Amino acid sequence: MQVSPSRQPRAIHVGRDGWLFLTGGSNAALSQYRATLGRWRRLRAWSRLIEHRADRARAARIRYLHMVVPEKLTVYPHLCATPLVDPGQSPALRLAAAVAARGRPRLVLDLVPPMLSAGRNQALYWRTDTHWTLAGCLVAYRELCRALGATPQGGFTDRPFLETDSLLDLGSKMIPPVPEPYRVYGLQRDAVRTFANEIVTDYEEGRAPVSPHTAVHVVYTNPSAEADPRRLLLYGDSCAHYHPFRLTALLAETFREVHFVWSASVDWEHVASVKPDLLVTEIAERFLARVPDDGFDLAAETRRRAEAARAGIETAPV
Repeated sequence: MQVSPSRQPRAIHVGRDGWLFLTGGSNAALSQYRATLGRWRRLRAWSRLIEHRADRARAARIRYLHMVVPEKLTVYPHLCATPLVDPGQSPALRLAAAVAARGRPRLVLDLVPPMLSAGRNQALYWRTDTHWTLAGCLVAYRELCRALGATPQGGFTDRPFLETDSLLDLGSKMIPPVPEPYRVYGLQRDAVRTFANEIVTDYEEGRAPVSPHTAVHVVYTNPSAEADPRRLLLYGDSCAHYHPFRLTALLAETFREVHFVWSASVDWEHVASVKPDLLVTEIAERFLARVPDDGFDLAAETRRRAEAARAGIETAPV
């Protein structure tokens, strides 16, 4: 697949063999690899936030873990047309090191080394998208299970799939748009979705034309005898997703009960109501540009975003 770099969006870098990389955007992805005073302050703030979350969770007898999904720039810098970043300056890698330096290494799951290793032999991301393939998601899933003391399930690539030529998030912004063969696996087998909030149901039932994201809340229950008996609460983004084709689905096939909330900020009243055994926060690396305050109110944000979606108003994801 050949893509001409001329007349393309400035936020997208056209790499080798048709690989597209997000370098700009609202989070200024490329600038986060520079060792600046601003980045140091953000990483310090993130470290303190993660420690605070862990301490608050521990007080409630909840195991907490933070996970950053590396950018394509971090995992595949050699596929850029010209050198753009030093992978050693990856924000995800630096955050893991910063938390470890404060004596709390088990609070952050460092996915950069295993994804760099696995990425030598397989495509962990779509060429024309910012998101990981199932292969990339499985690397993170297995590492997460290991960190949580759970047994990862197998056979996901043997499950039914649908493959079409699709315009993905970067390819759709190119001039002209660049499609890519896109394979989506139906990962849900044992788990059953037992709850979805109004943001999801309004969209699925045609009452809202806008695809939902922030404040989405779904619950999956797994009656399988092989399921880990613990309840897991996952705060994450589109790398986890509420549809059963990314990380949330893999975890739902593994644990007895999985709650997913689309948010970078934690609603601690919601955590108290769910009473999870495990609390995981997942975030794409580029979103480390903003440090949340954990002042999230899931119920209030659900109402606000549901009303906006019904009116056809697009709201930016967090």
